[in-house]
Amino acid sequence: MNEEIHLRDYLRVINKRRALVLSFLVVTLALVILATLSARPQYRGNTQVMIEKVANNNLTGGNRYPTYDPEFYETQFELIKSQAVARRVVEILGLDSAKSAFPGLAERRKKLETASAQEQAGAGAESQVDLIAGMLRSGINVAPVSGTRLVNISYRSTHPEFAALIANTLAKAYIEQSLNMKMDATRRTMEWMTRKADLERQRLNEKEVEVQAYMRANDLVSVENRKAVLPQRLAEISTALVRVEAKRKEKQEIYQRVTRVANDLDAAEGVLALTANTTLQLLRNDILQAEKKIREFSTKYGVKHPTMVKARGELDILQSKKTEEIIRQIERARNEYEFARAAEDNLRVQMDKTKAEAHNLNEKSIQYDQLNREMQTNRQLYDALLLQMKEQSITGESDTVNLWIVENARVPVSAVSPNKKKNLLLGIIVGLFGGIGLAFFVEYLDNTIKYPEEAEKLLDLPTLGLVSLWQEKEGDIDRALLDKPRSAFAEGYKVLRTSVSLSSVDGIPRKILVTSPAAGAGKTTTALNLAVTLAQAGKRVLLVDADLRKPRLHKVLKLSNTLGLSNWLAGGQGGGLIQAGPLENLAVITSGPVPPNPSELLAGPRLEKLLEKLEQTYDVIICDSPPLLSVADGRILSRVVDGTVLVLRAKLTTYELATKAVKMLQGVNAPILGTVINALDLKKTDYYYQYYYGSYGTYGEETPGA
Repeated sequence: MNEEIHLRDYLRVINKRRALVLSFLVVTLALVILATLSARPQYRGNTQVMIEKVANNNLTGGNRYPTYDPEFYETQFELIKSQAVARRVVEILGLDSAKSAFPGLAERRKKLETASAQEQAGAGAESQVDLIAGMLRSGINVAPVSGTRLVNISYRSTHPEFAALIANTLAKAYIEQSLNMKMDATRRTMEWMTRKADLERQRLNEKEVEVQAYMRANDLVSVENRKAVLPQRLAEISTALVRVEAKRKEKQEIYQRVTRVANDLDAAEGVLALTANTTLQLLRNDILQAEKKIREFSTKYGVKHPTMVKARGELDILQSKKTEEIIRQIERARNEYEFARAAEDNLRVQMDKTKAEAHNLNEKSIQYDQLNREMQTNRQLYDALLLQMKEQSITGESDTVNLWIVENARVPVSAVSPNKKKNLLLGIIVGLFGGIGLAFFVEYLDNTIKYPEEAEKLLDLPTLGLVSLWQEKEGDIDRALLDKPRSAFAEGYKVLRTSVSLSSVDGIPRKILVTSPAAGAGKTTTALNLAVTLAQAGKRVLLVDADLRKPRLHKVLKLSNTLGLSNWLAGGQGGGLIQAGPLENLAVITSGPVPPNPSELLAGPRLEKLLEKLEQTYDVIICDSPPLLSVADGRILSRVVDGTVLVLRAKLTTYELATKAVKMLQGVNAPILGTVINALDLKKTDYYYQYYYGSYGTYGEETPGA
């Protein structure tokens, strides 16, 4: 889980890299001060003008003031700074003359004199004007006054009088240039409109002749009336055709249904009932009455009774009439259908004829309309050109831009640059923040162990102690606790002794391995001094040099290395294996001769048996080993001890190496007690460690007469 970064973490980085921050600040300030003092004073002449855009509507509408147009004003600003205006300033002031006092012109004129004689004769004068104009443009600045139509035209120079002169002349040159541009544009416009009007008048005459000829050839005078009548006729015929078509479909439906059941009179009668035929309805009613009468007579008379016979005869006559009526209605349905179809066909013929006539008329009128439109367009264009020419001849001298000089430039009395206070303030700000940024960048690139909190967070291991950097010019770092037991350096190992004693609930581990990720971390020194502090605390301590590749303990303690651990592991006897150390209760087993197969010897069973046997005599056994990442010896040893202390050298051991070392130990299930941060420079670290560790170490130092 990511922990929150506090402000004190940033302050710690700044405090740690304060030398870098101050160096960057000093260098930046020095450069700013040097540049400021060496810069020549610049003066600014400022002329204020008012610029208004005036849009000409027409002769009757007069002038109107449009809304703010940013593109118009940006165009005017660029025009003020243009080469054309600058050239006009040169011409007004005669700056291209030999007697001109233009600042810096003498040096530039020498460059022109080096040109060839042909260039001087052909374009020398013009090149000099352009050169001076280009020099002027580099000092021109145009700035609008916010919320107004006022514009400040300024010029910067090392000469105050010249700055005011150029600023005033720029405003005049800009006004003259605007008027000249307007006059040139008016002249070109009139020339173009005159040529265009002559061309359009000729085209109009040709179109008028062409339209008249076409009207005579196609009799378009009488066609106009027909164009108005034909659409009405088409509409009437279309309406009638819709009605007739609907009636024909109705009659066709009845006729087809009757035809399908013509052999079945009862079914035909049912179909004809839809036509609401009155005669057929009366016959059906009479038949119903006759049948009713027969049913009434049948209750009184027999079948052969004259009354019954008469009634049945009347019924037969009625049914015969109904049959005749049905046949007649079927024939009538056919006749009505044929009549409706003929009426529809007749209307369709009239529709087609009228359409053909309309199409023919449209074909003639389309060409006429096209010719007429072209003629009207030519007439409108010609009339518009004539109107524009008349307006232009009257309004051509007016200007679309109103320009007034509101305030002339005065000779400046104070320089505008360099601004010493502003430059100094910017130098301080840039130097300070740049130094802080550089400090954080350097801190980001530094991935070495520096603080116990970071190590605990990233490695998930406790920090057992901090050992300060050895800064004594004399003395041996490995014998610090023996020679100066109350020094600040020695106090770090005493704190380590306490942390190791409290690292387990069962007290100090009996067998401790001291190792490091890589060489140079100080593991041998740490193992020796830890053993000395434990011995000084009254523990019976055995220090074992298990580094069978590059042993050092025998050199530091000035002991014989003829017989040591390698002899025992190779099958030798234990006589003379243990040697007396620098303290009464501190014994040492040196490494012995360097064997060809250190890892195989350490992995054998004799090492574990030796340690088990020695545990009966000594309270604590401390083993020094080779670096973990270099060889496998450290991992082998970590499996036969009760705890491992990982030594990390400040500003040398990287977090990547430390993380790999921890993973290696965890991979073999080695018990890790914690880490020791060695060679920590408390004088160059932050205030926190200086105060707590530095002051404590000073408190513990021996002083004369104490």
